[in-house]
Amino acid sequence: MKKYIIAVIAIITAAFTSCKKDSYKNDGGVSNAFVNMTTYDYLKSNPKFDSLVKVIDRAGLKDAVNGNITFFVTTNYGIVDYVAAKKNQQAIKIGKENFDFGIKDIPSQELSDSLKTYMFAGKINRDQMTVTGKLYDSMLGSIPNVQYLIKLRRTFDFNAYVSNVDYVTYTKVIGTRDDREPNQDAIPDNQKDKAVDCQTSGIITTTGIVHVLNGNHRLFFNAQSLGN
Repeated sequence: MKKYIIAVIAIITAAFTSCKKDSYKNDGGVSNAFVNMTTYDYLKSNPKFDSLVKVIDRAGLKDAVNGNITFFVTTNYGIVDYVAAKKNQQAIKIGKENFDFGIKDIPSQELSDSLKTYMFAGKINRDQMTVTGKLYDSMLGSIPNVQYLIKLRRTFDFNAYVSNVDYVTYTKVIGTRDDREPNQDAIPDNQKDKAVDCQTSGIITTTGIVHVLNGNHRLFFNAQSLGN
């Protein structure tokens, strides 16, 4: 039994040592960071991005997605809830619950402008990020009172074998950075920054960098009711 425990500890230690050496982080472990296809083709090849590809197509952003950019992507879960919220909004407007509604019914310009807030010029990978973070304008351009913070969120409560884990975090900063405010309670709810960790980071395609946001993130930080 003692030998078994020692062996397990050795395996776990080796696994986490490997994680530290590789810039590609995944909630399921370490994998090859390089993908021999464009960003769009990579997303299209992975079923968990089926809905995102439809949004990209509807927005007419395939060429932009395949540019030299860093793209924070949302999985199907976040997009399904976003579409459901938009459908509920339309249902209230027209006073009707049972009707066909999907990505095709959302204005393409609305999708284009919103999706660009997840895109950043150039390649921003983990080795360029810090725990302090850096503010960026997205590919939508300068937005009054809004910037995007890309940083590493360090946590020390992972387990006994790793001193800390750094999560890539994407934050919509409204006004000033909340983490620089001396009194957090004084920040109005509608002025609070909106942050989400990445479940996978540092996927290097032939055209850019992809970071996959947590599956609980709803597209565009939408917080509207889903209805019944």
